[in-house]
Amino acid sequence: MTHTDASPGTDWPRRLDELQSVALAELDRAVDAAALEQWRITHLGRKSALSDLLSGLGKLPPDERREVGSAANLIKRSLEQAFAKREREVRQRELAQALERERIDVTLPGRPPSVGALHPITQTIDECVEILRSMGFQLTQTPEVESDYYNFESLNMPYWHPARDMQDTLYVRVPDLVMRTQTTAYQARVMSTQQPPVRIINVGRCYRAEETDATHEWMFHQIDGLAVDEGLTLADLRGTLTTFAQRMFGSRTRTRFRCDYFPFVEPGVDFAISCYRCDGSDPSCAICHGSGWLEILGAGMVHPRVLERVGYDSARLTGFAWGMGVERIAMIKYGIEDIRLFYANDLRFLEQFK
Repeated sequence: MTHTDASPGTDWPRRLDELQSVALAELDRAVDAAALEQWRITHLGRKSALSDLLSGLGKLPPDERREVGSAANLIKRSLEQAFAKREREVRQRELAQALERERIDVTLPGRPPSVGALHPITQTIDECVEILRSMGFQLTQTPEVESDYYNFESLNMPYWHPARDMQDTLYVRVPDLVMRTQTTAYQARVMSTQQPPVRIINVGRCYRAEETDATHEWMFHQIDGLAVDEGLTLADLRGTLTTFAQRMFGSRTRTRFRCDYFPFVEPGVDFAISCYRCDGSDPSCAICHGSGWLEILGAGMVHPRVLERVGYDSARLTGFAWGMGVERIAMIKYGIEDIRLFYANDLRFLEQFK
């Protein structure tokens, strides 16, 4: 509103009434905080029409000046009170609208926190260990960084032995130390401190410098078993492994022994179970490739030289041993075709084992 003459003049009662009526009408139309702020600037600010009128009071006679000033201040206080009331109403309405928009339906089902679970490899280890413990074996653990002696020499593999080339060894910068290539490295370490009879298993990580693919990893887990006593035979080994396989994979599982070579056992065998998918009936089976068998571990009778290195009498004592890859067991048990899934940290895969 523009004023060419700031003096109230003789029509000041009409002007004050008009200012008040217009201001109150516009205040009723202010429905949000922005509109209220604009109204305050227009009608109560320093450049408002009411301020213009008050600035012209000095041109009036003293008596009229007091009368006009008093009336104008009353209107100003009235507008301030109306503004405060309207501001409370708008704020309450906006709050109510916000509460309605953000209202939480307490009857809806909640979102429970995601519960963790053991890794499938850990679950497989626990299940294997439970079975073997029930058969009288005790659990032991030994270092992952192992000496050349325990990893090779004590297992009938001197420095010149070609069998060392069967394993792609990771060497440590410290002389004569390696990342263990097999949990079998514990055998001499444990036997040198324990007298027969021996019934032990060793669980842990092993390391080999291998290219990663669907069936190989540079780091993997093994469970190695060892039994030493008088009169143990290959039949005892087969009975032990068959019992383990049937408890792990089902009572109808069939087993097979075939000759194999490992430098620390004589004779050596590979141990296989019947294919859980086709049992040999499907030549195109993707699991056993039509053979009907799945190799799960290597085993054999402990080589006499291994026993003699720890001071055991190989003429009186015999022993059997085996080593199984935990990832291999888990892949067969759960039908997993790629070992890399275990360590990809993909929750879509891991949550299937809760």
